[in-house]
Amino acid sequence: MSESDAAAKPTAKSSISDLRQFRINKPNAAIGTKTERVPGKKRIQVMADSDSDGADGNSPKKAKVELTVKEKEERFLAAAKISTEYDTMDIQDALVRSNWIVSEALVYLKQKCTPKSRGSAAHVAATSTPKQTNGSAKHASKPKKAERSDSEAEDSADEVYSKSQVYDSDDSDTEGSKEMTGQRKKVFEFMNTASLIELQTVKTLSEKKASLIVELRPFKDWADLRQKLVSNKALSADLLNNAQELINKQNNVANILAKCNKLVQRLESAIEAGAGIVEQPKILNGKFKLADYQLIGLNWLTVMNKQQMNGILSDEMGLGKTIQVIAFLAYLKENNLSKAAHLIVVPSSTLDNWASEIARWCPSLVVEKYHGSQEERRRMRIRFAKEGFTGFDVLLTTYHIVSSTPEERKMFRVSKLHYVIFDEAHMLKNMTTQRYANLITINAEMRILLTGTPLQNNLLELMSLLCFVMPTFFGKNVEDIKSLFGKKSKVENGNDELSQFQETQVERAKRIMKPFVLRRLKKDVLSHLPKKHTYINKVAMTDSQKRYYNDLVEYYSNNRGEIYSGDRAGVSIMIEMRKLANHPLLGRYYFSDEKLREFSKRLATVSTYKKTNPQYIFEEMAVMSDFQVWQLCNKHELDDVIIPDRLICESGKFKHLDSLLPKLKEEGHRVLIFSQFTMMLDIVERYLDIRKHGYCRLDGSTAVEERQDMINDFNADSDIFIFLLSTKAGGVGINLTAADTCIIHDIDFNPYNDKQAEDRCHRMGQTRPVSIYRLISEGTIEEGMLMVAEEKLKLEKDITSTDKGEVQETKCVVRLLTMALGLDKEEEERLNKSINSSLTSPSK
Repeated sequence: MSESDAAAKPTAKSSISDLRQFRINKPNAAIGTKTERVPGKKRIQVMADSDSDGADGNSPKKAKVELTVKEKEERFLAAAKISTEYDTMDIQDALVRSNWIVSEALVYLKQKCTPKSRGSAAHVAATSTPKQTNGSAKHASKPKKAERSDSEAEDSADEVYSKSQVYDSDDSDTEGSKEMTGQRKKVFEFMNTASLIELQTVKTLSEKKASLIVELRPFKDWADLRQKLVSNKALSADLLNNAQELINKQNNVANILAKCNKLVQRLESAIEAGAGIVEQPKILNGKFKLADYQLIGLNWLTVMNKQQMNGILSDEMGLGKTIQVIAFLAYLKENNLSKAAHLIVVPSSTLDNWASEIARWCPSLVVEKYHGSQEERRRMRIRFAKEGFTGFDVLLTTYHIVSSTPEERKMFRVSKLHYVIFDEAHMLKNMTTQRYANLITINAEMRILLTGTPLQNNLLELMSLLCFVMPTFFGKNVEDIKSLFGKKSKVENGNDELSQFQETQVERAKRIMKPFVLRRLKKDVLSHLPKKHTYINKVAMTDSQKRYYNDLVEYYSNNRGEIYSGDRAGVSIMIEMRKLANHPLLGRYYFSDEKLREFSKRLATVSTYKKTNPQYIFEEMAVMSDFQVWQLCNKHELDDVIIPDRLICESGKFKHLDSLLPKLKEEGHRVLIFSQFTMMLDIVERYLDIRKHGYCRLDGSTAVEERQDMINDFNADSDIFIFLLSTKAGGVGINLTAADTCIIHDIDFNPYNDKQAEDRCHRMGQTRPVSIYRLISEGTIEEGMLMVAEEKLKLEKDITSTDKGEVQETKCVVRLLTMALGLDKEEEERLNKSINSSLTSPSK
């Protein structure tokens, strides 16, 4: 099946009646339909290796069914329930090939796909009907060698257990309807005894409906329960089947917990029996010595390898996860345990760092970089097709490249690897993304995930990592895990019931993660590491900045209909508020509309500018910020268009830096400055030029091959006072211990991104105390973001410590806009629905 992406062009506005409104409500490009590529074992039958999209122009195309991600997910679940004997990737592939028509996908599965060999016999035995002959029953129950564990065999029984529903609307109210089977007993007990919070975890049960059920208690028997639900207009007896579904999911998760306990016992027994090693591999560079805790990490990896278990090495940032993995790969090579080449997938910013660390710690490990232009990679693929992954121990590539083209996805899906190692694996925290679906198909026998932040926003993200690292272990329970741990509390104010429910979820997560995760904190293992001091600096905005910000809040407060409309309107509004909280030049208040019309006419005559219609140019510039307008004019030689230096320095945060940076420079400190916005970094550059501070800069547009050289230059040259970095590109995997001060100019929604950033300087090799400054504009949405960030950090502490508790997880955008604009309950719910609707639309 060919891959086609329909790209829709933005619709141009022909006229502007209210330019201020036009400027705030930026026209969004219409999202065109995009064919989802779901990887599967039989995804590509024959694929010409080219840099084109690989589509055959002569092949007929089926009309695409326009479905949301949620609708596709529902159809996948329906097909998966019917065809449990088939691999989930085959089911996805069949649905894509069949235009998401379930009946056609089932026919395709039977005709083209092979049932799973693992557990297929057990499945047939579990689902055999009484009409089978003795011979066929005997054949069906015959085990196919000892491939499955006892716990996996138990799963088949669970399938039979949950086949029939407890409520059927066609049942008559006869004496038989009072009888309670095993399933009915459990549902009856749940409906009679569950707390208000537990009832709300049942599908379609709101807080109001759950309260009604509590009022109708006690239920005498099954018939009484059914009658009360049917007779109440707000309720329905279908809730009984929904409760049964929840109970079955809880049973499945309980089985997973039992399996995890067995694995923990198995690992402990292996360690007691003397598994592991006592010294670092001899082929490691003798000049370097692993720290004690790193040797423990190496031991853990070797024990996991002997037990054929995958794992997540989630030591806190700066503890040398890279070095521990290099030592493990050296151990495999030294003991001839490598069954094939290993693949290491890393962010682009750390590619060169990984190569240099491997060369430094273990020169005998042969590394091949799979990187470069499309043509260079095509030549490498041709060589791999002829010779296989031979001639090297490690293939090193990036997240972007590993699945960027159909040819590359196919190569990694069919070529055999031993270990695949994912650095900064929190990129896999969302099991519904295309990246997750692509990477899980890499054909490696074993997996190791490396992340300093295994838990970032909620428990479901941690479960996503666990399901990725051990897909066969969790198997068909992935959806149950996703459903249970993805539940969000519907209760506004905390209470004892809510606290107890959340503690149960946290304890479940701890027990599930225990066999697969090794996590140490710097404060526990690096007693010699200099201290880190964190300061929250709440700074006042300048008068003009405060006026612009308040005007924006007032505008949206008076025009609340706009926050519910458009593509992710709520998110766009919040970004506008964040920008003004950081610098007025991220809005447009300096260049008037008359000035823009003048610039448009001049740009229309410039040979380097493609557009020649002044009206179109004006409309394009109308939605730009002041700084973007200046950049555009400056780029096309309108040198007389300037922004005065006083306006560059006119922000509350820059006024604060005016006092902070000279003091740091005088005391001999060196500084990292992080920002979410590259446009903000552009303004910071102008500010540093005005204040005559030396600096260098790294962001997503910095060429990969230049990044390590820039890092080396900063670490070696003490005359470079400041290193500017974007939080996304410069906040992971790099070593900048030459700096001892980190300034987070604008905080991230996800506090772990900021933690990653600050640990670029607070890590092994740092010899001085480290200071972290977070700049927060007073009276703005940033104060709400800081509050949400602190709650998320508390959740991680609950999971990784022996303490109990969990924060209430809510939609950050809705919550922050509700606080900022003073929305009432009805408006908050409307905004929530609007954002949920936009999030379930297929992404670009």
